[in-house]
Amino acid sequence: MMKKFAAHIAAARHQALPAEVTETTKHHLLDTIAAMVSGTKLLPGRMTISYVRTLGGVREATIVGTRLMTSAVHAALANGMLAHADETDDSHAPSLTHPGCGIVSAALAMAERGGRDGISLLRAVALGYDASARMSLALGAADFRRVGHLTHCFGPVFGAAAASASLARFNADQVRHVLSYTAQQASGISTYPRDQDHIEKAFDFGGMPARNGVAAASMVEAGFTAVEDVFSGERNFFVAFDESGRTGKSPEPGMLIRGLGRTYEIMKTNIKRWSVGSPIQAPLDSLLALIRKNNIKANDVERLRVLVSHVGADTTDNRDMPDICMQHLCAVMLVDGIVTFKSAHDRKRMKNSKILAIRRRIELSGDDELQRLLPERHVIVEIQLKNGQTLRHRTSAVRGTAQNPMTREEVDEKCYHLMAPSLGMKRARALRDAVWDIERCKDVRKLRRLLQA
Repeated sequence: MMKKFAAHIAAARHQALPAEVTETTKHHLLDTIAAMVSGTKLLPGRMTISYVRTLGGVREATIVGTRLMTSAVHAALANGMLAHADETDDSHAPSLTHPGCGIVSAALAMAERGGRDGISLLRAVALGYDASARMSLALGAADFRRVGHLTHCFGPVFGAAAASASLARFNADQVRHVLSYTAQQASGISTYPRDQDHIEKAFDFGGMPARNGVAAASMVEAGFTAVEDVFSGERNFFVAFDESGRTGKSPEPGMLIRGLGRTYEIMKTNIKRWSVGSPIQAPLDSLLALIRKNNIKANDVERLRVLVSHVGADTTDNRDMPDICMQHLCAVMLVDGIVTFKSAHDRKRMKNSKILAIRRRIELSGDDELQRLLPERHVIVEIQLKNGQTLRHRTSAVRGTAQNPMTREEVDEKCYHLMAPSLGMKRARALRDAVWDIERCKDVRKLRRLLQA
């Protein structure tokens, strides 16, 4: 298994991607860069920029949305945290990961460091999504998370490492060593819902996987040797993280190579239409559909009921942060008729009397049937109007998911609105165009002037 996995990672830079995979990879590349740019204005982003500024480092890679340059390892950390400073970045539902924030950040840093071309960057990113999803699934994803491990760290760190190894142009033996250093750095516990400021969560989901993946590749690039096969033999990685005693299911290492090179996990990865927590995507889709079809105004509503999975309800129920609070965002949607990046992050409106009055009419409940349908995020929204009429809408395929993907135009529009406030309209448009045309880029470092605010 290790022979096949390492050989695939080493050869990926030479393998052309199918046209539809290339297009989808561009969607996720642009979407993640836009998340980084918008993240510079948020608290986790400001904190990571301030922190990395103190680290110094060789000027190898850009901290997106700033004029700071630092080592590839530090840049990967910063950009990973920027990309998940918010709930804007992508997600892979089956593996319970947010792959882009860790993988794209690592790939950008390594591509800048090595002066790689745009095609190499695309292939590395797609490879990273494959490695990330397969590792999380091999560990048992849902059960692995249920007993306390954080899938959002374990999968993406291997994705970041695979992308980094590809861009470092390693052979299969060097890839084996990268995977061993990555395994030693794989960690994460599921305490992030307690993080009220989203700072540690940004590190857990994005910064740590990106940093550790680049660090593993950098050490091997410097000549470090390591264990030849960390996935087999005595006390190997899968033995160390075998939770069958608590879950009844052992890891499946064979998942790492199942369909590798034929099935591309980036095609199964979701892009968020709304810059809010994942469990809130479907409710906003349903609520918007009802508002627009029936011309509903906030004052028309007697009661709003939202049914989601139990996990979704627990994660978003009356949270203190506006972009992950179900009741608040539904109230904003009713009052404004839409939810924008700005309104989703406006903490002051959480105390607005009109919003609070609507919020008191909103009921959030977990549902057994919807829980069983996970990782698909189904939702039922019911509105009882003051005239006695009851309206109901069920969303089964959230816009932006693999089952109902956004178009290039929709992704382009979302990313423009995320980037323009920081980069300016002209540079935001130029950066979008550059990513859509990334195959023609001979040296990713040429993007620096567009990435820097």
